[in-house]
Amino acid sequence: MSAVMERIAAAPVLGDEDRARAEHYAVLSGLFASPPDAAFLHKLPALAATWGAADSALGQAWLMLADAARSVDAEQVEAEYTRLFLTIGRPEVMLFGSFYIAGFLMEEPVVELRADLAELGLGRRQGITESEDHIAALSDVMRHLIVTGPDAAGLARQKAFFQGHLAPWVEALAAALENAPDSRFYTRTAPLLRAFFAIERLAFDML
Repeated sequence: MSAVMERIAAAPVLGDEDRARAEHYAVLSGLFASPPDAAFLHKLPALAATWGAADSALGQAWLMLADAARSVDAEQVEAEYTRLFLTIGRPEVMLFGSFYIAGFLMEEPVVELRADLAELGLGRRQGITESEDHIAALSDVMRHLIVTGPDAAGLARQKAFFQGHLAPWVEALAAALENAPDSRFYTRTAPLLRAFFAIERLAFDML
């Protein structure tokens, strides 16, 4: 699932740091867009072999997520995803920014987000029912902004989007995931969210 449609453009060559950032956003989108399949779960320990380390919060988060991926199968993760995020009524964990910012879904934050997406030349994909403020859709946007704009102007767009639509609520989402009841897998995504977005926040604050 991605509620956002990218512009078609030739992507510039990325440096190692921007490539890693884009890949992290792609992983976050894959974790939350839909239940990860067996191939995706198998990929997580391989990624942890590259990014996991005990000497940083992000590295430790990757090691924990890799351990979680090894301990479950795709069917278990699908059941957990459905129970946490898709329950009829109010799910155990909400994945939409408007809920954490405004307390309700589809409120003013979504209106502002859609205006910013339109200014960026991005729009809603046909056939997608989820709102654009879903964490997976926002991660897709950030990945798109990174791969299409690593220059100074692109960094400014990334900073504005991140500070306006992700920074205000990702900590609350991480806390909700950390406290998710009877979670074997998704509770282990909370440290990755915290560590990665802390690095992003610090880097943007230095611009």
